[in-house]
Amino acid sequence: MIETSNIKVTKAATSKLPQIDFDNLPFGKTFSDHMLTADYADGEWKNFEILPFGDIGLSPAISALHYGQSFFEGLKAYRHADGQISVFRPDQNAARFNKSAERMCMPTLPEDLFIEGILALVNVDKDWVPSKENYTLYIRPFMFATDPFLGVAPSTTYKFMVLLGPTGPYFSKNLRVKIETEYTRAAEGGFGYAKAAGNYGGSLLPAKKAAQQGFDQLIWTDAKSHEYIEEMGAANAMFVIDGKLVTPSTRDTILDGITRKSIIELAKGFGMEVEERRISVKELLEAIANGTCTDAFGAGTAATIAQVAEIEHEGKTYTLPNPAESVFANKMRKALDDIKFGRVEDVKGWNYMV
Repeated sequence: MIETSNIKVTKAATSKLPQIDFDNLPFGKTFSDHMLTADYADGEWKNFEILPFGDIGLSPAISALHYGQSFFEGLKAYRHADGQISVFRPDQNAARFNKSAERMCMPTLPEDLFIEGILALVNVDKDWVPSKENYTLYIRPFMFATDPFLGVAPSTTYKFMVLLGPTGPYFSKNLRVKIETEYTRAAEGGFGYAKAAGNYGGSLLPAKKAAQQGFDQLIWTDAKSHEYIEEMGAANAMFVIDGKLVTPSTRDTILDGITRKSIIELAKGFGMEVEERRISVKELLEAIANGTCTDAFGAGTAATIAQVAEIEHEGKTYTLPNPAESVFANKMRKALDDIKFGRVEDVKGWNYMV
């Protein structure tokens, strides 16, 4: 349990909870009663406060709007059968948050303050954590530059905020995905490994075009040759090939996913061989065609485990085995959910109790 007494709390006069349809919770459109804010100025973090969710006043000249100093994280809170609430591996998100901050030339946030703020906010809005199966409370920490200055230079002031929103499953079906060979998500030497807002802004047009063609997600490839698998639009890409879990090794173009990391650790614990390495498009498609690729899925906080039914490459469709009959992906989903929802003993210490 982390001490949260040093955060100022101002409660909302009335709650929006009675107005919320908890059977209809599309991702990212419903927000809880409160949010957390903090400011960075004069070389230090200050003004940690939980206050009612609402608009904030900002200068139109803030550098985040003009030069892109903005990034975020994503994690979730879970309600256990006994009513307790946990947040899954926030220490890992805290470390990745600071990795993004350093790459974006922004101040790091002490990991204990990151975790403390999130747990305090979830505690204030604990009634917003759904009790319905497979429903969770999504947590969105983010930071942006606030200097009102039109000059290409790092800001000297920043704002850290955390929003909460109850949500149902991110994907409600098995995915039809397209291997992207024209557009690029991230290039070597860039900031693809950071959860920078610009990474997602640049992905919107190709994702929109893919959706218009009937695809649910893109599989991004390397910027130089488009010969190697990198990651999916909303998740890391993972495959079972020749009975091994195979996933692209992380580099400066690939996000180091918390769900990815957790699956790798669980798989090794189950005695499965894991290979983190470069995977060529050719290797993957040949493995699907000859039946040695038995599983393909995306792994991410929002997506959890999103199984792939079809992969399209240059006009040809490759069909995976029936995802409903997948041994590995379904086993991983159950193992993760059992830990997150408190159905088994948390021997790894991944749950931070609120």
